[in-house]
Amino acid sequence: MVSNEQRRRQLAREKFERQQQRREEARRKARRRNAVIAAGLAVVLAAGAGAYATGALSGDDKKDSTDAAAPDTSQKPSKGPDPCAKAAPGSPSAKTWKEEPEMSIDKSAAYAMNLTTTCGTIDVKLDAANAPHTVNSFNFLAGEGYFDHSKCHRLTTSGIYVLQCGDPKGLGSGGPGYTLPDENLKDSRLKGNVYPAGTVAMANTGQPHTGGSQFFLVYQDSPLPPTYTPFGTIGAEGMKTLKKITGAGENSGAGDGAPNATVVIDKAAVAKS
Repeated sequence: MVSNEQRRRQLAREKFERQQQRREEARRKARRRNAVIAAGLAVVLAAGAGAYATGALSGDDKKDSTDAAAPDTSQKPSKGPDPCAKAAPGSPSAKTWKEEPEMSIDKSAAYAMNLTTTCGTIDVKLDAANAPHTVNSFNFLAGEGYFDHSKCHRLTTSGIYVLQCGDPKGLGSGGPGYTLPDENLKDSRLKGNVYPAGTVAMANTGQPHTGGSQFFLVYQDSPLPPTYTPFGTIGAEGMKTLKKITGAGENSGAGDGAPNATVVIDKAAVAKS
């Protein structure tokens, strides 16, 4: 016969096990949420290594609502019509360089970058004064035709809201062969660890000074640590183009994948404005 004390201990043990199960489920939810956001933060290896650099973000296991940022992937995502035109004929660049190009821009001058894409024009005002190495590199790479015929390979629609471009391979593993120093990380626009809509910033591996050619376009305010060099601001025409691209969604259904829109940079140009 089970005594009252034994029964009490059994009930306490069962309660403890239920609590452990709930905590483990909360941790699993948080890990799924963090995987989605970290994937968006995972910025590609800029120097040409062959994999993404991903890192877990800190999460609050106590909140059962943490799974809200992890979309349901049990259903196949719907794919609407491609809103973009056919790409111009040509092949992506295979060029690489051993060293960062010598400084050739005028840091006191105004520069603009124009991305002619299959989905429309993306106009960017560049910040040469506060990100001279980055702007100088883009001026060089655009002049070499490095970005021409390259796909924008990643669209993130959960946690952060960015379109990532700049890898001629279109896989997220390409780069120009050199890396750039981080710049402008104390930009006053990066308030509260948020990159505001319209920002253009450098991708990196998660380590300091590892930017290369890949960059991301922020189409909606995105919570990010100030570790990605902001070097430009998208104009009104560019934001319209981004809206067309993001409106078509991404193809994984998980909030992070290749865009459904076929976004190809037909031509990139940088010039004094």
